[in-house]
Amino acid sequence: MLTQSDRIVLDYLAPRCEEKQVPRALLLTGDAAEELDTMYPYYRVQEGGWDVDVSSRTLRDVQLVIHEFDPNSDAYVEKNGRKLPVDVPWSEVDVERYDALIIPGGRAPEWIRVDADVRRITEHFFARNLPIALVCHGAQVPAVYGLLKGRKTACFPPITGDMENAGATVIDAPDVVDGNLVSCRGWPDMPKFGRAMMEVFSKSISSASA
Repeated sequence: MLTQSDRIVLDYLAPRCEEKQVPRALLLTGDAAEELDTMYPYYRVQEGGWDVDVSSRTLRDVQLVIHEFDPNSDAYVEKNGRKLPVDVPWSEVDVERYDALIIPGGRAPEWIRVDADVRRITEHFFARNLPIALVCHGAQVPAVYGLLKGRKTACFPPITGDMENAGATVIDAPDVVDGNLVSCRGWPDMPKFGRAMMEVFSKSISSASA
């Protein structure tokens, strides 16, 4: 049974517990995003104590795809993967609510980058020097806005020329960190990339609260 003193202590602590804010990441994606490129960072940031919101064109579930390498094909092959629920459409994203940005790969970056709100969101994180994680083809989104000029990034190897034409220096590694920017070549890099991503994200939160 609680004593009067216990109640006083609990009443004192309760509002302070509510004031503690969990850092929140925004995962920016769309149909044809690669499943492992998307789901690994989606769960990894939550494992690290973050909340994450998925943002796409509409609130309809995103159709993820699985890219496999087939010895009988000169390019990767694609089949439908899981559905990913969406929390907020691009047009309604309040960028001030988020502490980090994740852009997975797959084919989604090809088409989401033409949306004005995707540009608004992406430019905000670069302008504020907030943590940004780019997976595989995800680098195509900031590259088309000129945001990778003078930056180091990893990417899916066949788009190296596109990144270099955008002014980036491409590093062939699974966990490339350039300040607030962390990137990888694709889903096989996820173990090392996941650690690097959380180090960059955690460092940013520590600096902001110092």
